[in-house]
Amino acid sequence: MRRRIGMLAAAAAGIVAVLTAPAPAQALGHDDPLARKATFYVEPDGNAARQAEIWAAEGRGDDAAHMRALSKVSQAIWFTGGTPAEVRTAVRRTMVSAARQRAVPVLVAYYVPGRDCSQYSAGGAANEAAYRAWIDAFARGVGGGRAVVIVEPDGLALLSSEPWCNEGGGGTTGTPEDPARVDERFREINYAIGALQRLPRTGVYVDSGHSDWQPLDDYDAGYGEPRAQLGMASRLLKGGIAKADGFALNVSNYRSTDELVAYGTRLSKCLRLRRTTGAASCSDAALATVPEDPRRLTHFVLDTSRNGRGPWTPPAGEYSDPQVWCNPPGRGLGERPSTRTGDPLVDAFLWVKRPGESDGQCTRGTAGPEDPEYGAVDPAAGAWWAEYALGLSQRAVPPLR
Repeated sequence: MRRRIGMLAAAAAGIVAVLTAPAPAQALGHDDPLARKATFYVEPDGNAARQAEIWAAEGRGDDAAHMRALSKVSQAIWFTGGTPAEVRTAVRRTMVSAARQRAVPVLVAYYVPGRDCSQYSAGGAANEAAYRAWIDAFARGVGGGRAVVIVEPDGLALLSSEPWCNEGGGGTTGTPEDPARVDERFREINYAIGALQRLPRTGVYVDSGHSDWQPLDDYDAGYGEPRAQLGMASRLLKGGIAKADGFALNVSNYRSTDELVAYGTRLSKCLRLRRTTGAASCSDAALATVPEDPRRLTHFVLDTSRNGRGPWTPPAGEYSDPQVWCNPPGRGLGERPSTRTGDPLVDAFLWVKRPGESDGQCTRGTAGPEDPEYGAVDPAAGAWWAEYALGLSQRAVPPLR
């Protein structure tokens, strides 16, 4: 036993030596759009601003005030389709508007083929070649301006290998998804990161799900085919995280900030461990050997747009599929966008999801079409839902007004 302890100590010392060796700076080696005093772009005529005018005219003064306050907070601008020429023009228009404000826009590229496993936000480019052309045009639209780009929400966290995925021949038939589709997704994300990272003043963060979704390590799904699934660390490494400025967590979700920081730190350490030691997994003991050195660990950003009250806990046993991520009741806006996060690994709090835009037409495992939590059919994914936006604003933590 003494000899085994000695061997473990020696191995740990070897890991520490590797992990503390000099490493090239990863995050934002170019002009940093997330400098400490960065001001984020505010869309001048968004849904909340228009809703404020409508409610003011209807005599709903307090509700209109909530919408005016919401309209003054920076929110990401999403690009979800169009021809290459159209997306270039749309991105360029946003960049010009942001330059007038002397502000940094947060842009979301959301057009990967097979997007969202054919769920509420289904869509995307027709094929890999079309996606590359679209991303190239997106990058040309950004040009030399300052910007932060979130690359493909759910693009790595939700792969066609998931046994239930409706994209291709996946869970609808019970047959394994063609592995080539997964490889294609990794190529697409790699290409997007590379095209955007070449821009001189753009921060590139690839989406990585959230803290209650994919584990760090590869795992057995426990059902369906294929059961073997990649953990988030493997997905990021295959997706090209080494070329990016970092990863993004909690896009369009509700997990608490403290939980996300803890998960993001573990994920960052796991990436460092696997890159430097060749480790196949990231146990707690192994992660404990990784120094928390922000110069050597991968940084990340958090979507705090709707996590002010954390995730929803549904009534026990009431729903077969409560869809806790889909328009949950009782939630609130979270921390305002800022680069002053209090954690050296967290480059920014951002509002990536636009508060008040629906997550989809949730049915929570019922026959539908109504959402049983609201007694009505929810708006389609991405559609404006004024009353939901109002509730988020009224329950904001910290308060919006």
